[in-house]
Amino acid sequence: MKPFHIQDTLLGLKRNFSKREGNANGVLLISAGGLGDTVLFSLFAERFASLARDGEPVTVLLRNDAAKMAFVLPKSIGLEIVNFKDLRKSLTYRRKIANRLYRAHYRLIISTDQLRHPDLDEALIEMAAPEEAIAMEARSWPKYDAALKNNRQLFSRLYDSGPNRVDKVVRWNNFANWLTGSDNPPPKVKIDQGLVADASPGETPDILIQPFSAVNAKQSPVTLYKSIIESLPKGLSIAITGTPGDLNANPEYNQLLDLPGVTFDSSTFQELAPALKAANLVISVDTAAMHLAVALGAPTLCLASAAYVGEIVPYASDVTPDNAHVIYQTMACEGCLGKCHLEPIDDMYPCVAALDAERAVAKVKKLLFP
Repeated sequence: MKPFHIQDTLLGLKRNFSKREGNANGVLLISAGGLGDTVLFSLFAERFASLARDGEPVTVLLRNDAAKMAFVLPKSIGLEIVNFKDLRKSLTYRRKIANRLYRAHYRLIISTDQLRHPDLDEALIEMAAPEEAIAMEARSWPKYDAALKNNRQLFSRLYDSGPNRVDKVVRWNNFANWLTGSDNPPPKVKIDQGLVADASPGETPDILIQPFSAVNAKQSPVTLYKSIIESLPKGLSIAITGTPGDLNANPEYNQLLDLPGVTFDSSTFQELAPALKAANLVISVDTAAMHLAVALGAPTLCLASAAYVGEIVPYASDVTPDNAHVIYQTMACEGCLGKCHLEPIDDMYPCVAALDAERAVAKVKKLLFP
């Protein structure tokens, strides 16, 4: 038992002997995924929020790292930001969050994630002690299965959302239908364009390229991007997007900045969004920038691994908008959800290493000059 488990138990006992004033009020939607998940979750935020009673406030709880994408959520929904790293490491911070959630006195909490952690997002539900909590059946996680099974008691209702390999948008749509008693078809990956301002003409690059991923093995080699850029007509403006830390961690990509017309843009997602919206083409690994570009309607080419086939990328045909395009190498083991059993090739997943530069160049030209 870890120290925070002891503290959680003591706080739980304290809650049993305390009484909150007034009636439970408000709906808390927990979305504990990352930046890309937040873009896709935003497609359903209003549907989940419709479970609120008249005049009842709705709040979305996000991880602090995912909060950078909160601008895609409806402005009518409040935010609760939690640092999951501190939640595990700092007893003081964990107690502060527990007390804040408990005082909020939510009537209903909906956990919107199938993949949950018993000591993090599920612990937050126990801390809040809502009148009712609803979720999907949790995805099996061998290390935590016993705790996840024990935590089933937190929920009044659990929805069986199917096997692990179900398209994320389709899964959320099915969950929303189950919650609301509706039978809506899944939406295309597209957000309200009014959430992002239009860029001023001539002030944004023609092409944006996001080559970096938090999972290094998903990154295509710099030579592939160099081939793409060198194949383009002169005079096009191209921005490599990312953080300064991305370039520090991947110094080989600096050579792209030596090519004519290429610059580096370290803007935040919110700052970058108008440029994504206006771009002639966005080229990206399967990461948050790709989901945002697609949702904003930009012609987007994803250079993907095969790891998330059937769950995230490529999207299910029903939810894929016309502006979304994906290149990936099919594999017998595709859909491994990142649990690659093969030896890396030059630090890449084999499916990423197998992406053909000529195929990528041809697709880029077709999208730019149909």
